[in-house]
Amino acid sequence: MEPKKRIEELTRILTEANYQYYVLDNPTLPDFEYDRLLRELEELEKANPELALLDSPTKRVGGQALSKFEKYTHPVPLMSLQDVFSPEELTEFLEKTLESYPHTQFSVEPKVDGLSVALEYENGRFVRGATRGDGVVGEDVTENLKTIRSIPMVLEGAPQRLIVRGEVFMPKASFHALNARQEAEGKPLFANPRNAAAGSLRQLDPKIAAGRGLDIYIFNVQLAEGVEFSSHRESLEFLERLRFKVISHKCMNDPQALVNYVFSINDDRESLICDIDGAVIKVDSLAQRELMGQTAKFPKWAVAYKYPPEIKPTLVEDIVVQVGRTGVLTPKAVVKAVRLAGTTVTNATLHNQDFITERDIRIGDTVLIRKAGEIIPEILEVDFSKRPQGTAPYLLPCNCPVCGAPTVKDEDGAFLRCTGAECPAQLSRNISHFVSRDAMDIDGLGSAIVDGLVEKGHIKSPADIYYLTLDELKSLWQSGSKAAQKLLDAIETSKAQDLSKLIYALGIRQVGAKTGKVLASQFGTLDALMNATEEELTQVPDVGTVTAKNIADWFAQPQSRHMIQRLRDAGVNFESKRVISDARFAGMTFVLTGALTKFTRDEATEKIELLGGKASGSVSKKTTYVVVGENAGSKERKARELGIPILSEDDFLAMIQ
Repeated sequence: MEPKKRIEELTRILTEANYQYYVLDNPTLPDFEYDRLLRELEELEKANPELALLDSPTKRVGGQALSKFEKYTHPVPLMSLQDVFSPEELTEFLEKTLESYPHTQFSVEPKVDGLSVALEYENGRFVRGATRGDGVVGEDVTENLKTIRSIPMVLEGAPQRLIVRGEVFMPKASFHALNARQEAEGKPLFANPRNAAAGSLRQLDPKIAAGRGLDIYIFNVQLAEGVEFSSHRESLEFLERLRFKVISHKCMNDPQALVNYVFSINDDRESLICDIDGAVIKVDSLAQRELMGQTAKFPKWAVAYKYPPEIKPTLVEDIVVQVGRTGVLTPKAVVKAVRLAGTTVTNATLHNQDFITERDIRIGDTVLIRKAGEIIPEILEVDFSKRPQGTAPYLLPCNCPVCGAPTVKDEDGAFLRCTGAECPAQLSRNISHFVSRDAMDIDGLGSAIVDGLVEKGHIKSPADIYYLTLDELKSLWQSGSKAAQKLLDAIETSKAQDLSKLIYALGIRQVGAKTGKVLASQFGTLDALMNATEEELTQVPDVGTVTAKNIADWFAQPQSRHMIQRLRDAGVNFESKRVISDARFAGMTFVLTGALTKFTRDEATEKIELLGGKASGSVSKKTTYVVVGENAGSKERKARELGIPILSEDDFLAMIQ
């Protein structure tokens, strides 16, 4: 089949599969088959970029990062609703409306706790999406919205111009997966799905948004040129025919039945895929809406009933500390079992020491607890009137509860972190870092193999990698010894890696690959680095007082010393091949830009560093020289604006000879 027709066919198949999966929750293609077809489409579009369609599923992964979001004025304002907080207030609204309009039908919908946006279509094609903002002016987040797979890029049978309103949200499953990744990477957790959704939709890099699993429910037609509707229900049915993912809705006119239905939505909220914080009640007739009008702030024909957060007292029976894969200590309150928001809660997050201290939470306290964002159990406050005598303020341990190594405050002072080089809680992550490309670069030792070795007890420290036997490795492959021998050879080869890679592999806080190169060049041997004082370390370029203390403290730990001795006994190289013999570039910063033809960027960077200089990726007033190759762009322009000397490749070669 010719490329044009195959691209059209694949686009149609994958678009339909997206609709079935993300809108109808009815998967029609196995994941493997979907990925295979998507890969085929990507390859065809790469080979024939002029044939790629505007609605191609490949555009869902995120495009180029933006420098900022542009402001956008909504053609039709995105109004907010008046909130009501009690059954009495809701009943009053219903009865008052029915008094003036006896046959009123009300549409009732869950109120999704997300971020309101407007989607604009021209001739059936999605052209723009913007946040609500203040209702009049929002931000253009089109590229991020394109990554939401339930948003159709092309509509069949749509009016010439169509604007719809929806609520972007993060499904509970996506929220849990995101927080699991945050925890694994040692990053702060998101408090609730709404914050996570808002933060994801406002990422300047659409690729980040694409990986967050966002979704949307459409709940209103803002503008539909040439199309008339008599009711809100009719407009939602129209949107469903256009294949939008439309919010669930129900029409009714009996006040008591409606109030009961609003309560039933609350009762069932745990079963929903997303977080909700209330229900929206609207007059269904559009003509009646016109008659009822609006105030300066809100329409008179709708209200949002806000569910009160469920708060209950319980007892703090204990406080336990978990150590994450990155060494962060996370305290957790073990509480007396309590039913909350549809589930039984037995523990609550305490975040960090500051959180505990601010609320003065102690073991034995009676506390008020709720689910933050209806997801994460959280302690609101302590009932001090019920505090038993003899309790003491709780302090996180000075030593890791897993390995006993000292704990230190993170850079921002919010978290405590274990410093143990051989801490079992961090073992898989530490080893994965140790073998990574910029570290010891052991090809074939991926995360699955690492996890298998850890589970079998074959490695309890990164140094144990060099003591693995062929039989131990063979047990991980059904295919026999060929793969095991290949990995064993890669491990042996890694022993000869430069000292700079070993320093980075050790995983010392704030010591990245570049700092590893500088330290290796300055000290020449690992023993010299180990014995360096904090004062000596601060004399090294790019090593500040905090980093110097981190280095000195790490080498002072018994676990670190034990691991280093094991590495030494295994024959790992402790010497640098990059010792600075000529420091002519000391104190200088170079920026490389454009297509270099006489050397690669890595080669040029290495030469700069060997001569005592620094290679940077951005131009600033502190830049000494900018080396330009062919088709140099913005960096060359900025250098000229700042008056920074510009070097050709030949100029640079002359300087290093």
